[in-house]
Amino acid sequence: MLELGEQLRAQRLRMNLTLEDVAKSAGVSINVVRRLELGEGATLGSFVSVLRVLGRADWLATLKPPVTINPLDMLRHGAQRQRASKPHHGQNKS
Repeated sequence: MLELGEQLRAQRLRMNLTLEDVAKSAGVSINVVRRLELGEGATLGSFVSVLRVLGRADWLATLKPPVTINPLDMLRHGAQRQRASKPHHGQNKS
């Protein structure tokens, strides 16, 4: 997360923007921008707003996890569970 914060700061400085400029344009507090730059995180909405102000919303595409599920494996193993079942009282008495 720190590396991402450093990249945000570098982009802000390349654009010659202050923390206050970015915060005001993104609709967040200066502290939110500072925390992002320090790698401390913020809400996803704040992060996206700051990326948009810095013209780097395209970075979001690089954050998606790689697809690790093969559709054929899904067919072989059956449907994925959507919910946990309710506990059955009285069956597991110790």
